[in-house]
Amino acid sequence: MEPISRQRVERSRPGTKTFLFYTACFAAFIAVMAVLEKIGMPDRTLGLLFIGFTILIYVGIGIVTRTMRASEFFVAGRNVPAVFTGMAAAAQWISGTAFVAFAGALYFMGYDGLAFVLGTTGGLVLAAVLIVPYLQKSGAYTVPAFVSIRFGGTSAGLMGVIILVTVSFILMVAQIQVAGLVAERFLGLSHGYGIAVAVGCMVLCTLLGGMRALTWTQAAQYVVLIIAFLVPIGMISQDLTGAPAAQILYGDILQEVSRTEQQMLADGTAAVGSLPTLQHPGSDQFNFFALVLCLMVGAASMPHLLIRFCTVPNVQESRRSASWALLFAALLLLTVPAYAVFVKLEIFQSVIGRAVIDLPDWIYAWGQSNHIQICGQAATSFEAVTSACRAQGTDIVRLSDFVIARHVVVMAAPEIAGLPYVMTGLIGAGALAAALSGANGLLLAIANSISHDAYHRALAPGAPTGRHLFVARLVLLTTASTGGYVATLATPDILKLVAWALSVAAAGNFPVLVLGIWWRRCTALGALSGMFAGFAVTLAYIIGTEASLLGYDYPLLFGIDNSAAGVIGLPVGILVTIGVSLLTRAPSADLQKRLRDIRSPTS
Repeated sequence: MEPISRQRVERSRPGTKTFLFYTACFAAFIAVMAVLEKIGMPDRTLGLLFIGFTILIYVGIGIVTRTMRASEFFVAGRNVPAVFTGMAAAAQWISGTAFVAFAGALYFMGYDGLAFVLGTTGGLVLAAVLIVPYLQKSGAYTVPAFVSIRFGGTSAGLMGVIILVTVSFILMVAQIQVAGLVAERFLGLSHGYGIAVAVGCMVLCTLLGGMRALTWTQAAQYVVLIIAFLVPIGMISQDLTGAPAAQILYGDILQEVSRTEQQMLADGTAAVGSLPTLQHPGSDQFNFFALVLCLMVGAASMPHLLIRFCTVPNVQESRRSASWALLFAALLLLTVPAYAVFVKLEIFQSVIGRAVIDLPDWIYAWGQSNHIQICGQAATSFEAVTSACRAQGTDIVRLSDFVIARHVVVMAAPEIAGLPYVMTGLIGAGALAAALSGANGLLLAIANSISHDAYHRALAPGAPTGRHLFVARLVLLTTASTGGYVATLATPDILKLVAWALSVAAAGNFPVLVLGIWWRRCTALGALSGMFAGFAVTLAYIIGTEASLLGYDYPLLFGIDNSAAGVIGLPVGILVTIGVSLLTRAPSADLQKRLRDIRSPTS
């Protein structure tokens, strides 16, 4: 018979019926919003209700699932079913960047934008096969803790903390910016106040319950984001093709886009070379495949994603949860190209080649926050656009005159397609859910690693649980505040931040994780040296070649774009790890046995 405490945990854990009821309630809420729109409720009020309702759900889950147990705060008690872990992992992987930026990458880059979809998806498969089961088997709370368990001592683990904090903080800033954009657009706040709201939600969702609260919050956020992503594109597909199967039918629309582009070239509204290739990688195929490799290896070694699969009871469940995560993420991934193609056709038909006087109203709604520019001027009003275009001697909008931010491709898709505003509110709620899911996971990864690996394991091994959790929550608050402040300073390219972070993770984490699991001869000094070398080389290349970071830039090595900097640091990390390991004494018998236990298929 199970202990009473275990039975109580099982009874208090949400189940399938709970989530089916929650999904039905959210669907009913959407229906109510649609009715309210029909009877005349203002668009701004609908947007406020969508964002406010979902925020209250997430905060409520965070409060209800509060805990004072270390195992629940750091790994949700290791009793989360595989299907819900998969939902949480998919929401964490999708995050705000994939939700709003991947379709934008395909819109602007054409085929080359698939590097982000292919790379990050491949990373999930790579992690599930090479790393996830063994990380769970080790019993570690964090990736640096696994490094310490595998190699003994604390030096390599502390290097892992530095890499984890660097990678996670870069990505967290990107997620906060996405959440801030949603709050800015739908709550009518300034950019700074929008970010403040996003940071407040992050803290309330994770401060009291840690990983336990985050797991169930992310599962709830997945329901919101996947409904928000699939329903509007299904309605757009119905209008354009006569069927809601956007994932299957967008190929026909892609052909229509190609024909429209040729017509634009013929009538002079587009210039040769201004249109991305749609059928194959562009001229720089080396950087395309280098970016795919960096994103795949980086995604497979992202600390906040890997530790998510340690919330299940055993190794078998961790494999199942990884499979569920891939399935749940695929529902969005297969839909991303459809958004890019359908929105591009709508913009080509309703904007490009049209007179300024005939431009649709959605341009000015998004132009007021400088997310759309026409003729070099923010499209804040008809008068502003008319004046800017007349100064350039035209009253027709050409392709070169129209500039739209990447995130607008998805967030404004319902308005661009002429759908009811309730669909725009739904998209906003989904984008916020995705951004908060990603930001919360990264925030908790940083807080857990600093409090558990740097404080509890290295500085104060005998600290009581209460003080341990206090430090974790203090770090969480400090990190969230710092991330919010950095997010207000500038708005860099979100996709570039993602590529940089995954490149650093690929070079700093992947060699030690894979070699540490699959090569018995790998030593602690080899791991430490390889982690430092890969991390330092990659970070130095990014900083040195990015002019905006230093005020000047060094030439690219072999023409490698710094978005794919990991292809330089990854081989360095692998070679240094192997070389130093071979030059140092082999691991002790105790560490060898520990590795055999981790790799053993038995529980």
